[in-house]
Amino acid sequence: MNTNTEPPRLPSIDGLRAFETVARLGSLERAGEQLNITASAVSKRIATVEELIGAPLFNRSAKTLTLTATGTEYLAQVSAALALLQAMPLHQRASQRQQRLRVTAPPTFARQILVPHLVEFTQQHPLVELELVLSIPYLDATTTATRTNADIEIRNGDAKTAGGTPLMQDSLIPMASPKLIAQHPALTQPSDLKNWPLLRTPLEPWTPWFRAANLNWPEPQSGPKLVDLGLTLEAAVSGQGVVLARPSLARAWVASGALRPLFGITALPAHGYYLMPFEGGGTAREFAVWVGALCERVAEVGLREALAVVGR
Repeated sequence: MNTNTEPPRLPSIDGLRAFETVARLGSLERAGEQLNITASAVSKRIATVEELIGAPLFNRSAKTLTLTATGTEYLAQVSAALALLQAMPLHQRASQRQQRLRVTAPPTFARQILVPHLVEFTQQHPLVELELVLSIPYLDATTTATRTNADIEIRNGDAKTAGGTPLMQDSLIPMASPKLIAQHPALTQPSDLKNWPLLRTPLEPWTPWFRAANLNWPEPQSGPKLVDLGLTLEAAVSGQGVVLARPSLARAWVASGALRPLFGITALPAHGYYLMPFEGGGTAREFAVWVGALCERVAEVGLREALAVVGR
């Protein structure tokens, strides 16, 4: 019996996981996000596996990573091996089953809709580590092609152009602070707004509401332009002008009396919140279903509460 035969060198579990994750997601960056390491660290782990087997696993000449013939063959073996390891009872502790979900959303949507209700989702999914990241508002079609490394991406804009799924049927109502209202004559009809300062934002043009109120007015051309719905609401609360507000976003200020709806006339916004297409199912799909139901509820309740204040 030959006792001098050395045992074969085996790749590390970390190296195999890095390889399988990149093969599944097609990106070093996205694999790094899922594994909680840098893209460079992912690449180094894969390199150790390639060195061990003596062949490249990915074609790196193209913009996107694709498997080589060796990589395709090796992936089937690695996936089966990892599945066997994951199926072992000792590997299925609660700490090992925790999942990470990265969500990006516009600032005002995140602050006024997601955060106040986020406990609903986290209580229903205690093993999900949810990371909420604020995204910049998207103003035009040139930015809709830009994707993030998020599992779920919420935007405000043209859902149809971006290929997204609308989240809510929102409404628009002019609102103002009691301070501003006290400085002007009482409003009896929409045309009385002619001498009131109107707050401007490219994210919420006034034209849809003007038309609903039978006002043939152009977009306001004077005053500061605020490229954030939350900043526009804050400016209204401080008495700087009338804001064209979505009740779903202004609920807290309406409830506290900091903002008062001025008319019962509503209009549909030019842009809407929508969900970008996402990969896979599981936790991501459960969050998508939950946020869709939340948005419908908040939009309906917010509008009802705002209309109830009009005329008081």
